[in-house]
Amino acid sequence: MSNLIIVESPTKIRTIKSVLGSDYDVTASMGHVRDLPAARLNVDVKNDFEPKYAVIKGKEKLVKDLKDSVGKYDNIYLATDPDREGEAIAWHLASVMGLDMKDKNRVTFNEITKSGIEAGMKHPRAINQDLVDAQQARRILDRLVGYRISPFVSQKIRRGLSAGRVQSVALRLIVDREKKIRDFKPEEYWSIDAKFSPPGSRRVFPAALTGDEKGKVEIKDKETSDKYLSRLDGAVYVVDSVKKGTRRKQPAPPFITSTLQQDASRRLGFQARRTMKVAQDLYEGVNLNGTQVGLITYMRTDSLRVSDEARAAAASYIRENYGSQYVPDKPRYFKQRNNAQDGHEAIRPTDVRRTPDSVRGSLTSDQYKLYRLIWQRFIASMMSATVQNTMKVDIKATKEGSANEYCIFSASGYSVKFDGFTTLYNIDDEKAGSMLPDLKVGDVLKLRELLGNQHFTQPPARYTEASLIKTLEENGIGRPSTYASIISTILAREYVEREAKSLKPTELGEEVTKLLEKQFPKIVNTKFTAGMESDLDKVSEGEEDYVKILREFYDDLEGTLSKAKTDMKGVKIQLESDKTDIPCEKCGRMMVIKTGRYGKFLACPGYPDCKNTKPLIEETGAACPKCGGSVIKRKSRRGYVFYGCSNYPDCDFSTWDVPAGAKDKCPNCGSSLFKHRGSLVCLKDGCGYEAKMKRSRKKTEE
Repeated sequence: MSNLIIVESPTKIRTIKSVLGSDYDVTASMGHVRDLPAARLNVDVKNDFEPKYAVIKGKEKLVKDLKDSVGKYDNIYLATDPDREGEAIAWHLASVMGLDMKDKNRVTFNEITKSGIEAGMKHPRAINQDLVDAQQARRILDRLVGYRISPFVSQKIRRGLSAGRVQSVALRLIVDREKKIRDFKPEEYWSIDAKFSPPGSRRVFPAALTGDEKGKVEIKDKETSDKYLSRLDGAVYVVDSVKKGTRRKQPAPPFITSTLQQDASRRLGFQARRTMKVAQDLYEGVNLNGTQVGLITYMRTDSLRVSDEARAAAASYIRENYGSQYVPDKPRYFKQRNNAQDGHEAIRPTDVRRTPDSVRGSLTSDQYKLYRLIWQRFIASMMSATVQNTMKVDIKATKEGSANEYCIFSASGYSVKFDGFTTLYNIDDEKAGSMLPDLKVGDVLKLRELLGNQHFTQPPARYTEASLIKTLEENGIGRPSTYASIISTILAREYVEREAKSLKPTELGEEVTKLLEKQFPKIVNTKFTAGMESDLDKVSEGEEDYVKILREFYDDLEGTLSKAKTDMKGVKIQLESDKTDIPCEKCGRMMVIKTGRYGKFLACPGYPDCKNTKPLIEETGAACPKCGGSVIKRKSRRGYVFYGCSNYPDCDFSTWDVPAGAKDKCPNCGSSLFKHRGSLVCLKDGCGYEAKMKRSRKKTEE
């Protein structure tokens, strides 16, 4: 029998063909083949929100070839990715190819390996319409928000802006955090810190004042700190209590999408988009000695489930390479979050014996780093807990003749009794703690140092990608497949900018959030958005009708939009960043920056009384090599950036090469230099100067 398997990515083709043999042809859809065209809403709100799909531009030939293949094969299998998006792609393929939706032609591969592919082919099923409806509902909800609210936001703030159902909530979280930082008022506090040595020893250990005869101590100013230091002058320090014990520290569970993105950001400095691209490569397969092999299971998951086969393989590997004491007495299972879809296993290596070092030569640097992180986290999650010896000491400070007045200093420490999983992977990257000296109650300690130290409370930190993803997950905002795109979108829209690793809202982002909070409070409400995600989960489980959800959402949205238009009739929000100090030649008002179909330009704010506009000139600091005029940044009719002389049309100088800057001058003729294919070049006729640019050692992220 002849069989055709359709996958999303062509990188899977070789592996699948090698497993299934010559009876199977494999081709790729290259992702979605249909979508809602961008020109209009393309959702019939009066007819149960029926979407009006069209073949994606550029995929017409691919779709025609797929249609033509229908009569050539005995069986056609749809093996797109094993999530809602993949289910929807399979449904679109079946629709354009005219396949029977009730046929058992849908297969999924949790891992692109021989066992994963064979397991998937053994269990074909019909397309899950509930999963498709959940994905369609999400797509339509996003389209309704984008196409109904975005024009309003653009009209009130700046042309070309947009609002997103989930992205707007993420933006609000960032804006709210910035408000807290801005409004934060630091509070002063002090600590009394001491260093002691035990009897007959030169070893020093730290302790801090924690209480006195009245109870717990809080020191808020220098005056109080000085009073305690005065009280302690000449005091005797005696060990009052010693508590010894042990504690067990359990390993973290294997990665899910969100925790992978968080750890890759924290440990590797990867942005979420970069993490998911590399993880996709590892899932789809890499070339190992001439064989294409998937190294990890599916990377879009919120499940902590691990198959019994993988659990047993991990235990066997740990026993052989670390010893039986590193294998837990009982298999470890991890508790799922309440709203986890549990559609797939946790992210893990497909074969634990394929260690990072054994495959390093076949991987790129990024692939190796991420695979090592995934492999170590999974193996560690299957290992024994670490056991620590702990010790807590209270030290009583008294002065002769003042037995009823005393101060208490506390110190604690630990040592590792059994390293357990930390021999491979430490959750917190913490260094081994120092154990306190062997102290006994009644020991008189020698004071080595006593200081009062001033501190101030700190504002909350700005979100990083990792902390934002963690917050989105905790609040039920978005799903594993959406975290990276949420962050990419708000950065691309210039609502947020990076400051080192932090995410800082721009003025534009703050004004958009302020407008949405006032006029569309539900759209930026975390609980409402989380509730919508929960409703979509219910649709995927067949418990909710997606048309009913869309109707309720749309009716409320239209009512809110109508009120917003009435409330803000004639209102235009002017951004400080759009104001300039360039006077209008016609009326004297300071011109403002506006955005039109062909980009930004200067316009008089007195419109319609004054309709003066002119191009926005972006200086580069370079001088024209032809006439000495200013070189400015320009755009072609198709939107491509080039550089030309400000004296155009009198001077026709133009170039695609980027000006190096005002300080970079040609050593031969003094003209401005330009960057061209890794070199600095002089473009003045007859000069010909060229020099290789120095490479910066500073690593930058994608």
